[in-house]
Amino acid sequence: MCFHTSQTKKVVALENKFKVKISDNALIDYFNTPKYHLNGFAHPNMLVIPQERPDVLAPAVWGIVPNNKNTDEIKPYYKEAVKYGGGLNARSEKVFQHFIYKDSIMEKRCIIPVSGFFEPHDQNGKKYPFHFKSKSNDVLALAGLYTVIDTYITFTVLTKEASPLFEKVHNSKKRQPIILDEDRTHNWLSVDLRASDIKDVLKYHYPENDLEVYPVSKDLFNTNVDSNIPSIIERAYYDDLLLKV
Repeated sequence: MCFHTSQTKKVVALENKFKVKISDNALIDYFNTPKYHLNGFAHPNMLVIPQERPDVLAPAVWGIVPNNKNTDEIKPYYKEAVKYGGGLNARSEKVFQHFIYKDSIMEKRCIIPVSGFFEPHDQNGKKYPFHFKSKSNDVLALAGLYTVIDTYITFTVLTKEASPLFEKVHNSKKRQPIILDEDRTHNWLSVDLRASDIKDVLKYHYPENDLEVYPVSKDLFNTNVDSNIPSIIERAYYDDLLLKV
């Protein structure tokens, strides 16, 4: 599952990549600050491109909330939903049936721009975090869904069965976020997609050869350590780690 991401790109880089503009210039300084580790369980604010306004980068809270809730119910919902993953990820196989996702899949799809993300590797009961990023250091476009709660956007990252590379790394859950290429990013935000078109996009496998993958510090999992620092996305070396990618 995808519970940890990084977003170190400047707002202007995201605007140029996706041909959008941030919804409020007052937000630029905040989102220009590099986020080396965004822990989904802290429900951070991130930028998304919503289907209803595909020309903007809009602030959103990571962790989808049912659209029948109000603002005052968001935090209590997160406390209750933590046992179900906090709304951070959505299984793509369930988007047309799940009580939250089915209300978003046709009209509230989004793109979540990230510079990278992290997945755990299990070896003899020990977890080793791995960082995934573009080999070209480009922005990655994750597919997501969102709801609008009063003035807030809440979102989730869509996941699917792991490709061979992700299965080797994320060998416990064997899942991966859905990463889209440029054409499918544009299609994902289109209002003209039918259910069959959406299912086709959800099956897409981003080219593994375009990704760089390597282990990073276990501080990523240590809540007593500030892991939102540049070194958290640097390669770490473990003498006992058997996996080589």
